Amino acid sequence: MAADSQPEVIIYVVSDSAGDTGELVVRAAVAQFHPIQTDIRRAPFVHDEASLERFVRLAKEHNAIMLYTLVLPGLRERMVELAEQYGVTAIDLLGSLIQSLEKKTERKARQEPGLNHVLDENYFRKVEAVEFAVKYDDMRDTTGILKADIVLVGVSRTSKTPLSMYLAHKQFKVANVPLIPEVGPPPELFQIPKEKVVGLTIDVRYLNGIRKERLKALGLPDSASYAKTERIEFELQFAASIMEQIGCMVIDVSHKAVEETASLILEYVESV
Repeated sequence: MAADSQPEVIIYVVSDSAGDTGELVVRAAVAQFHPIQTDIRRAPFVHDEASLERFVRLAKEHNAIMLYTLVLPGLRERMVELAEQYGVTAIDLLGSLIQSLEKKTERKARQEPGLNHVLDENYFRKVEAVEFAVKYDDMRDTTGILKADIVLVGVSRTSKTPLSMYLAHKQFKVANVPLIPEVGPPPELFQIPKEKVVGLTIDVRYLNGIRKERLKALGLPDSASYAKTERIEFELQFAASIMEQIGCMVIDVSHKAVEETASLILEYVESV
């Protein structure tokens, strides 16, 4: 990594359930610091103190932040002790809220991990959508374009993948397609209703900064063609021509958090 690049922030999400809630909160928070690079490491189904201590040790070793969604009070209390013992920053996402609800309702919490993941139809639909987003990410298989609820198109580093995952958690099957002049668009893009396609564009200078930071994070010189203004302008012009051919909605993602762009997409999808 280049000496002047931003350090990668490592965040452990520890849960006595699947850890979906914690990861979504972390992703919402780190989106506010784009393009800082983050490594979110999920530690699901932690049910004993030995496992808990192992992850706290790892967090200490990697100078990481911890966020935990532990329902079992014994584990929550032990996490506080371990975090203090190892000098690790640990954030309790559920504890204070559960305690406040107990006080307000004058009832004790059920203390059962995973109650928000009751295996109903909605849960399976979300899992299916997430698996779809992973399978059809970055044009790995263009047949996904024909099966998707939403197809995102744009040049590299326009937040296509994080948007796909965010929308998947809203139960939408999303495929995303990078628009690369040397490759050309897949024919499937022109075989689906234009209302299913959302184009993502971005300011040249803003994208230039994002790509430079990405190259630095990879330990590469920021003078590479990938981050040059001329190259970016060429790619954006090509992408704009494809979006115009399709006749799709186009969103400028410059300075927008993933949640903000996703909200615009959902509003559009619900209106057509």
